[in-house]
Amino acid sequence: MASPTYTPRLLPARLPRVCVAITGSDPVEMIDRAETVVRENPFLEFRLDYLRKPAAALARIKRFTDYYPHALVVATCRRAANGGKFRGTVQTQLDLLIKAANNGCQLVDIELQTANQMKPQDFTRVRNSAALILSFHDFRGTKDLDKTFEKMRRHNADFYKVVTTAKSLYDNVVMMKFLERQSERHSMIGVCMGEQGIISRVLGVRAGSVFTFGAASPGEETAPGQIAHRTLRETYRIDQVDSATRVYGVAGDPVAHSLSPAMMNVALRRENVNGVYLALHAKTLKDLLICVRDIPISGLSVTMPYKEEIMKHLDNTDPLTAKIGACNTVVRSQEGKLYGFNTDIAGVVRPLEQRFHIQGSKVLVVGAGGAARAAVWGLKERGCEVHIINRTASTGKKLAKQARAKYVGKKDLKKLVFDCIVNATPVGMGGSKASPLSEKEINAKYVFEMVYNPSETRFTQLARKRGCQVIPGIEMFVQQGARQFEIWSGKPAPVPDMQHTVLTALEQRAQEAAAQGKKKRR
Repeated sequence: MASPTYTPRLLPARLPRVCVAITGSDPVEMIDRAETVVRENPFLEFRLDYLRKPAAALARIKRFTDYYPHALVVATCRRAANGGKFRGTVQTQLDLLIKAANNGCQLVDIELQTANQMKPQDFTRVRNSAALILSFHDFRGTKDLDKTFEKMRRHNADFYKVVTTAKSLYDNVVMMKFLERQSERHSMIGVCMGEQGIISRVLGVRAGSVFTFGAASPGEETAPGQIAHRTLRETYRIDQVDSATRVYGVAGDPVAHSLSPAMMNVALRRENVNGVYLALHAKTLKDLLICVRDIPISGLSVTMPYKEEIMKHLDNTDPLTAKIGACNTVVRSQEGKLYGFNTDIAGVVRPLEQRFHIQGSKVLVVGAGGAARAAVWGLKERGCEVHIINRTASTGKKLAKQARAKYVGKKDLKKLVFDCIVNATPVGMGGSKASPLSEKEINAKYVFEMVYNPSETRFTQLARKRGCQVIPGIEMFVQQGARQFEIWSGKPAPVPDMQHTVLTALEQRAQEAAAQGKKKRR
């Protein structure tokens, strides 16, 4: 073996858990972004393939690594044929990576396909220049991991990186079991791309992945499903994830919009619970249930469309949940048994009880779906006189008969006055200008809106015009989540912190939506 011309700085015994991918339209922008990240996260990957002229960045990388000697830097120049943006030859790619190593990058990343095309002497040159990450990317699925790894092992590398695409939640389990098998003998990096790959991005480090990758900021992702590094650290507390960390999540289809991860991870952190809460995009209930048992997942927030379907898979429920016929909260016992609850009830009842004595009060529930059923049964249990109105009269009448409530037709609404009207339909969600009731039909002292995004709906606007006191949907969302947290942890929920987190997230989304609107108008 030839003597190396450059001796790379020694890598620490344990690398940081997050490597931040840095991109830029030109070398100046790339280094500027690196400088905004390096003080918080000193482990960086320079994606040279994102630059039109990658070689132009080398001098700036040298100055950067000299100025930040504590930084650990990976040089990557992925070819277009392997999912990157570099369109040069293999030889040009290798020359760039070796020069990057000579300019301060301690690690270089090359793909398996590139390694297969290299001459032995070229591979030796790369190995001698810096620590080598040999990577493989599958943008179509997660399959044949052991077979792929056998091909990778033919090349002597310091780290083996296997990146696949999650087409199901269970693909994360496949990836993590693979990491557990191989990490005892090799330094492994493994992750699943895509929205459904979030489990591997957070939990892969406890399965044997030496580190994971994060984006510099939202919108700067270099792979589908990549999470901003601050989110990995602050929301998911990836540096604290270990074998004792309990896993919780919100499961549904879709779930990308959910604010539950932000809210529940704050609660876990505030109360010092060693747990992490993830968004689980379950395209089938079967896929979800396998993951619950195999990961294992300690608790679930169940949302559409599985609240009713999951009931038949539970080992037990409380009597009220059985009456409602819908479950939004699952607890997995140490023995693996699944117990179901419905905390939507608390989400409705708690905000009302904080405002008036609800026993004997007259309440109108709009809707007859899962949320409405929880509201109706919860209010009936508290001694309320419950009335129901629904777009499909037959469904509303059926629920009224089951709960011994009263069904109200549209023509009767203007004559009736209620202590509270509860909108338990999705009407108004996502900024829709529709309202479940007209202004003249809103005759109540209080109006309770279950929709929490946006924070102000057409229904609440009309209610304010009528002089009603409005209970916003965020209260329902926070209180049902607070009850879930109490069931899972046995601790009182930090409700003010949870509510502040959701309000902040909603404000941020509103600002982002406004900014996008301005861009479109231009």
